[in-house]
Amino acid sequence: MTAVVDAPRGRRARRPGELLKAYLGLIKPRVIELLLVTAIPAMLLAERGIPSPWLVLAVLVGGTMAAGSANALNCVADADIDQVMKRTRARPLVRHTVSNRHALVFGLALGVGSFGWLWATTNLLAAVLAVATILFYVLIYTLVLKRRTVQNIVWGGAAGCMPVVIGWAGVTGTVEWPALVMFGIVFFWTPPHTWSLAMKYKDDYERAGVPMLPVVAQPIVVSRQIVAYTWLMVVWTLLLVPATGWLYTAFAVAAGAWFLVLAHRLHVATKRGEPSKPMKLFHMSNTYLMIVCVALAVDSALSLPTVF
Repeated sequence: MTAVVDAPRGRRARRPGELLKAYLGLIKPRVIELLLVTAIPAMLLAERGIPSPWLVLAVLVGGTMAAGSANALNCVADADIDQVMKRTRARPLVRHTVSNRHALVFGLALGVGSFGWLWATTNLLAAVLAVATILFYVLIYTLVLKRRTVQNIVWGGAAGCMPVVIGWAGVTGTVEWPALVMFGIVFFWTPPHTWSLAMKYKDDYERAGVPMLPVVAQPIVVSRQIVAYTWLMVVWTLLLVPATGWLYTAFAVAAGAWFLVLAHRLHVATKRGEPSKPMKLFHMSNTYLMIVCVALAVDSALSLPTVF
């Protein structure tokens, strides 16, 4: 008589729709949206106009695969952290909707696919940059920096700056100074964006043992750092003025002033011991980056006068 063995708990058969949703959750689509928003203006500025729609689509597809690969592999490496943080307890690996092994294979397949796709549809430089970004995000940020240093998001955030460089390389086959300036804009934007979120979820990060700045420093230190990086970001946006026109300049200055006002309000409220509402700055930071990127895209598409 053949014994009947019960299936392991948490391993019940999944419906196709449930699995699809789980794999989409692994690649973190909302994060990818934000990254790709920065790649399109870089391509328009590199072209000094509107590049081939096919080329834009090719970079977006390849960029989505690369970012999805990095995010899926990040989920595998951070499964233990996600399990103890309230904000991440609904992720697929925590809920056992997808196994760690399948998520690992999925992430690696996306990474290999992104390299092949970008090499075939754009150029080798864009493909190499995409793979380098995946490796940096997973091996340097996730496995080394994130759990060991308060500077984790500062240097680890460099991976999130790479879509602008990949977009530029996809158009020109090179990396020129405007691409590096755009890299810097996202680089300096990342700490205020992330630390304001971490101020809200400080207990989550502390419970997970992740030394985010709000966990290891006093709130006044965090708000002061947010103000400092915001000033660096706004000033850095102006370095792009010689390569753009008045439209970008006007929106960069106006949006930057708005960001600075909110950052200073957060700092003042923190210094006075009043409710600081960090999530207001977090949500505004997304809007700010969108405004700057759209202004740059429109400015570039209109082929307004440039110096370089």
